[in-house]
Amino acid sequence: RMHYMHMTFYWGKNSEILFHGWPGSSGGMYALALLVVFALAVLVECLSSCRWLESRLSSRDRPVAAGAARAAVHALRVGMAYVLMLALMSFNVGVLLVAVAGHAVGFLLFRAGLFGGQAQVEDGAKDYLAPAACC
Repeated sequence: RMHYMHMTFYWGKNSEILFHGWPGSSGGMYALALLVVFALAVLVECLSSCRWLESRLSSRDRPVAAGAARAAVHALRVGMAYVLMLALMSFNVGVLLVAVAGHAVGFLLFRAGLFGGQAQVEDGAKDYLAPAACC
């Protein structure tokens, strides 16, 4: 039997996200899939900005172990970001919206400085724009 995969954005709960047959045609499973995508986006933002993790991993006594732990956290973050990208490749608009919302909530929680922490600004972000690009 031929299997059709959407190659344009579409609305609807009948889709496949990440795995064959998941979430299927069940509305509850679709809601669970959206929740998983949302949580994954929040976790990506968390791992992108964990200053408390950096302070624990910057050990002068064991620099090799600290470097290996930093590399493991980086690999986990990148792996989760790739899985999130694959979920977005389902072309389901609901998945896109919850992924963007998850990144926004993760940014607010971990990088915007709303809860007493210092706001994190990406280094050199303005250098990428040409002077005329903002006009």
